[in-house]
Amino acid sequence: MSDGNFNRNLLPSHGFQSGVRTGRAVMKTKAIAAFSKWLATHQCSLTEEQIREAELDFRKYLED
Repeated sequence: MSDGNFNRNLLPSHGFQSGVRTGRAVMKTKAIAAFSKWLATHQCSLTEEQIREAELDFRKYLED
């Protein structure tokens, strides 16, 4: 139990940064899935190859 003073021993080590990285990875995956779903429903005239190319371009935009 803490006595009110800041004590680093009570905190997990490096938990914040790893949580941020995990959150970014999850959101990137969700964004790509949402974009793929949107392409499939709104751009019916695209071929499978064009959809894959659009997804790769979208991934590049997420890297920036």
